[in-house]
Amino acid sequence: MTTVTAPSTAAAAAARPVPPELSRLAAEHGLTLSGARPTLPRYVAELWGRRHFVTAYATARMQAQYSTEKLGQVWHLVTPLLNAAVYYFIFGMVMKASHGVPDYLPFLITGVFVWDFIGSSINAGTRAVHSNRGLVRALHFPRASLPISTVVQLFQQLLVTMAALVILLLVFGQTPSFAWLLAVPTLLLMAVFAAGVAMVMARIGSKNPDVSQLMPFVLRTWMYSSGVMWSIDQMLKNDHLPHWVTLALKLNPAAVYIDLMRFALIDSFSAASLPPHVWLVALGWALLAGVGGFIYFWKAEEEYGRG
Repeated sequence: MTTVTAPSTAAAAAARPVPPELSRLAAEHGLTLSGARPTLPRYVAELWGRRHFVTAYATARMQAQYSTEKLGQVWHLVTPLLNAAVYYFIFGMVMKASHGVPDYLPFLITGVFVWDFIGSSINAGTRAVHSNRGLVRALHFPRASLPISTVVQLFQQLLVTMAALVILLLVFGQTPSFAWLLAVPTLLLMAVFAAGVAMVMARIGSKNPDVSQLMPFVLRTWMYSSGVMWSIDQMLKNDHLPHWVTLALKLNPAAVYIDLMRFALIDSFSAASLPPHVWLVALGWALLAGVGGFIYFWKAEEEYGRG
């Protein structure tokens, strides 16, 4: 005997049309479908209302990162310094990338510190939503809080390393000047850029977790083309590359922010080493990534945590 199973109550309710008067009444009182994507202005307002959660979550993650190690938070500073030491040995001493680059050690350390923030922000952003699926499914909050909090966490770490960088620059004989104040807008612009790209990658990574396995290779390629260990300006003086490659290297956003930081902090790094209209380029990348990345992430708000 064949048994016909009736549809569940929830499914039946979902399939039943909602009377127009109920829809109108719900709209009048601001009621919306559960889990529906809010309007962009409302989403921004909700995110602003969670700003304390974002900063507290970022701070807690930063404090917990090395909580089991004996050196603890010191690793936030030691890790980029060790990276710089390795790069100096390989590129500065073995491959002679330091030739023609005045103050190569400050040049290298500044590049490593800035790239470490940009690359780590994008890499962590790729996993920000997928690795917090339980939180996303259990609680209602703007999902953009997750990738933004990872960038805030790494920005807090960057501020610590920047303080150490200032000390190192003084040790290497750099002279404090008003130009050092240019580091502040540079930090803000690259933070907005990193947050925007992190949100783009967070949406992609939430649906395709395997992307996170490819990111180290993508980021390593990007790092080598961003002039972290060598001078893009020195390499382009030979004029042996196609025009589009030269343009791509000069307008590479990571290279722009790295060189702006070098221009602000290193005496021998002159404006001649920067691409034309560099501040407009830096602002353009920040707006394109920040605004575009935020809208791109928001458009999939109701999809996060499903599946």
